[in-house]
Amino acid sequence: MAGNSDIQWCFSQVKGTLEDDATEADIISCVEFNHDGDMFATGDKGGRVVIFQRDPISKECIPKRGEYNVYSTFQSHEPEFDYLKSLEIEEKINKIRWLKRKNPAHFLLSTNDKTIKLWRVSERDKKIEGYNLREEDGNLKDPSTISQLRIPVIKPMELMVEASPRRIFANAHTYHINSISVNSDQETYLSADDLRINLWHLEITDQNIVDIKPANMEELTEVITAAEFHPHECNLLVYSSSKGSIRLCDMRAAALCDRHSKLFEEPEDPISKSFFSEIISSVSDVKISNSGRYMISRDYLSVKVWDLHMETRPIEVYPAHEYLRSKLCSLYENDCIFDKFECCWSGNDQAVMTGSYNNFFRIFDRNSKRDITLEATREIAKPRTVLKPRKVCTGSKRRKDEISLDCLDFNKKILHTAWHPQENIIAVAATNNLYLFQDKF
Repeated sequence: MAGNSDIQWCFSQVKGTLEDDATEADIISCVEFNHDGDMFATGDKGGRVVIFQRDPISKECIPKRGEYNVYSTFQSHEPEFDYLKSLEIEEKINKIRWLKRKNPAHFLLSTNDKTIKLWRVSERDKKIEGYNLREEDGNLKDPSTISQLRIPVIKPMELMVEASPRRIFANAHTYHINSISVNSDQETYLSADDLRINLWHLEITDQNIVDIKPANMEELTEVITAAEFHPHECNLLVYSSSKGSIRLCDMRAAALCDRHSKLFEEPEDPISKSFFSEIISSVSDVKISNSGRYMISRDYLSVKVWDLHMETRPIEVYPAHEYLRSKLCSLYENDCIFDKFECCWSGNDQAVMTGSYNNFFRIFDRNSKRDITLEATREIAKPRTVLKPRKVCTGSKRRKDEISLDCLDFNKKILHTAWHPQENIIAVAATNNLYLFQDKF
């Protein structure tokens, strides 16, 4: 993986229809690479999961190309209705997390607001013919017609990919699930909603490990916004809150992690305090680095890098779209201020990526401290097209290659991004399209 500041990103592929009349169900709601990057999965608001597999030729050719083809599509969740609470439960996929591969099949977790499912995705390229007690179509034979004993034979067939739910984990969350994270032991995982974090065993059941629900709900001051396990230490987890703080918990300390081991919080600057301060300080995503030493958090206007050994303040702060600070009032009125942007690490932890409006996404290089704004747009949807850096003009004089702040489209937003774990290949979800970019080859 090259130094990220030297990368020239170019277009690789776009998935999904390029037409304007995209339905609500087609809007991508999550994207996730598996552990070796040979596959990635997307979930959408229609409850579907689409798995893409890397083209073997593109992986082996020199230079490598990041090209993926559809491997499997299946309906993960259906709309439901909670009759006790008279509430509709959306089919929208909130999160997808892969399990490490242990056999020829792939396993992944997907969740909507209430129910988590463990899926087994496997290939079948052989079939059995020559049954004694049933016909080839599966219907039972009349025993009186059987005159001789046949030995079934295995014959090749066209490759078929099957997705089947191995387990369904339901009825454990009162509020909407916002996070799932697989533990490094690959046997347990956590799920988090606004007030509780549950620990699940993939084979057994759940156990509540964090509960911030007060006895009197009128005393509620914050909610859980995201949670994740440490990538190497199976006893450690972090969760973020709507007040801008991040807590690290050690499950060895107590069965219920009500008391955190560390609290990562930046002191508020009284000078810059405003009506919007608490809203924009809410952490929408938190991710621990692949090395396990650092952590990134995303609030509305910035990405912060934290050292897990230092709680008092972040070691790096990168502005995601600081030019929007002057627009907070109008963003509050159109509800954009409540958008939940995700963030992700590069495979070598040297760069950080997050999304913005107008289909812009931002990449920050931690070594050179340089950053770049790129755009996922149909205009660059030609193979090997190099992405040109975009700039937003906040003043009165606008250069030719800049876009005016007032011209930004706040309906086009990149909330979900993912970075290949070993190579410079990124996946960017722009409404109903998924763009794949890679370093120039």
